[in-house]
Amino acid sequence: MPDVTVKRVEDFEAIFGGGFRRARAGLGVSSFGLSVIDLPPNFQHYPEHDQTHDDQEEVYTPLSGRVTLRVGGEDYELEPGVFARVGSTEKRKLITGDEPARILAMGATPGKVYEPPEFSIEGGTAPSMGELKAKGEHSETDNRSEAQASRA
Repeated sequence: MPDVTVKRVEDFEAIFGGGFRRARAGLGVSSFGLSVIDLPPNFQHYPEHDQTHDDQEEVYTPLSGRVTLRVGGEDYELEPGVFARVGSTEKRKLITGDEPARILAMGATPGKVYEPPEFSIEGGTAPSMGELKAKGEHSETDNRSEAQASRA
C-alpha cells in the first residue's frame, strides 16, 4: 500500500474554537509545521509576533480570501497563489479586510530537526494563551484563539 494520506480541511482536528486546524498531525507530517488558520473579516487582533523562541521561518499562503501580512512596517497583500516567507526574527501580523481568510501556514527551523509543539499533536489539549506565552510558544495559535473570541 502506498505511503500517502489524503484528507479534507474539515477532517483535520480543530482547536481554539475552530480557528486552528492540526493539519501537520492529521497528515502525519513530522519534518515541518503545517496548520490551517481561519480568520474572520476585518480582523485586526492578530498579535504581532516573531519566532525567535524556536528559530522557525514560516511561509504563509491564503487558500481563500485575502490577508495583509505586515512585516517590518511594510504591508504585503496575499491572495490565493501568492506565498510569503518570513524569517524567524521578523515581527509579523496578519490582518483581514472585508472578507474572511483561510491561510495555510508552514514552518521549520533551518538546519535542525523539526520538533512539533505540544499543542499541535492530535488529540492533545489546547493550552490557554497564558500557558503558551509562559512556555515561549507565542505564535499563530494565540491569534487564532483571539480570532474565535472576536467572532462570538
